[in-house]
Amino acid sequence: MTAPTAPTAETERWIRNYVDGHFVDPDPDRGFAKADPATGQVFARVHEADASLVDRAVTAARRALDNGWAETPVRDRAELLRRAADRIEERFEEFVAAEIADTGKPITQARELDVSRALTNFRTFADVAAAAGQESFITDLAGGRQALNYAVRKPLGVVAVIVPWNLPLLLLTWKVAPALACGNAVIVKPSEETPSTATLLAEVLDEVGFPRGVYNVVHGFGGDSAGEFLTRHPGIDGVTFTGSSATGSQVMKTVAPQVIPVSFELGGKNAAIVFDDVDLDEALTGLTKSVFTNTGQVCLCTERVYVQRGIFDELAAGLAERAEQLRLGMPTAAATTTGPLISQTHREKVLGYFALAEQAGAKTLTGGGIPDLGPGLAGGSWVEPTLWTGLTNTDRVVREEIFGPVAALIPFDTEEEAIALANDSKYGLAASVWTDDLRRGHRVAQKMRVGISWVNTWFTRELRSPFGGIGLSGVGREGGESSLHFYTEPTNVCVQL
Repeated sequence: MTAPTAPTAETERWIRNYVDGHFVDPDPDRGFAKADPATGQVFARVHEADASLVDRAVTAARRALDNGWAETPVRDRAELLRRAADRIEERFEEFVAAEIADTGKPITQARELDVSRALTNFRTFADVAAAAGQESFITDLAGGRQALNYAVRKPLGVVAVIVPWNLPLLLLTWKVAPALACGNAVIVKPSEETPSTATLLAEVLDEVGFPRGVYNVVHGFGGDSAGEFLTRHPGIDGVTFTGSSATGSQVMKTVAPQVIPVSFELGGKNAAIVFDDVDLDEALTGLTKSVFTNTGQVCLCTERVYVQRGIFDELAAGLAERAEQLRLGMPTAAATTTGPLISQTHREKVLGYFALAEQAGAKTLTGGGIPDLGPGLAGGSWVEPTLWTGLTNTDRVVREEIFGPVAALIPFDTEEEAIALANDSKYGLAASVWTDDLRRGHRVAQKMRVGISWVNTWFTRELRSPFGGIGLSGVGREGGESSLHFYTEPTNVCVQL
């Protein structure tokens, strides 16, 4: 493992916290290095927030609510979200560059998925909030009288937004946009691995006129750092978190004494079921995306592929060929399809599963090691896209989330067997079903114990639909009205007529 190279004093720059409408001057004694995952080169230092700075952020957020943000008309909040989307579009390439520097993902993905979805998130939730109605009922009373019941939805309050490193801008805006549309103030804690775009977004929201204190950013780690300081703070009214199941469990324990609402989208060990009546080329195209997108570092990625026995060998060979056609390289190169893992630490975890697969007797169809990409990328966190056969549902490699460009291919014979294999997991985030029989597609998709079940597609999203997981994959739903319901508290008003 190559150690990151520190910047010189002349090139060192800071990624700063943003509190109460201002960037905070960094404390030189509370900084940590941020390295480019593709090269291993350190390009900035990040200012780690201490408990007092987190407290300042919570105080600023509460002040913003009390000073009128919570009562701002929905149409005005929606207009600010649309302005934010427009400004992100104007600064599009700056966000792309920041996302690449933090994650090492290919430029095509940063442009077509991450930054583009950020625009869509703001615009979608501006429309959803502006069009939302309220529940109302007429209640019949004794003596021919009636009562009118209607719900008034008010902001949840000060919301902690904890964002992962795999899709940092996409998932940040997925949470922040509806929270702000509903009149909340937020304190964002980005992953320590990907601090840049949350900080850049602070500039944008300031430029378009969001009031001071409505959006705050505190940088740092989890335990005994900004994450714990934020979730333990008594001034927090709710927590939305995307990340690992283990961290989600810890956050839940931390906030339990306060009994505040939480929305958690956690890990996944997602299954694909491929039936022998499928269009093989279509299935291979979809599986290549679902296994290898973002180097497998998407909570929705497929790590278990169940293939009907009659086409197993053909599909396995075809998917291995597709994997070998992926192009690992400099993220800014147009031909690059696949970037590095997020860090050397995460690479060690993934390589550990390569060893476990070998110990379990797996046959490696392709990959299984570290690629040689030349001296310029030798310090990066690279692994080869990897496929295995010969494993079963009892093997750790098939049961535990790896979060890398990997999948185990396992044969099945009957529809009932495939359903049982796919559902044999403590996770329940996503599944995909590949078949030319749409009656079977509907039937099997509905039997998946997951939050989202695709048929003949993957990662196709309707942002107005509910999204989340079950089991170790999460608690609650966001998206469309589900987001509005999480980020607000209803008060029922009953008037006797």
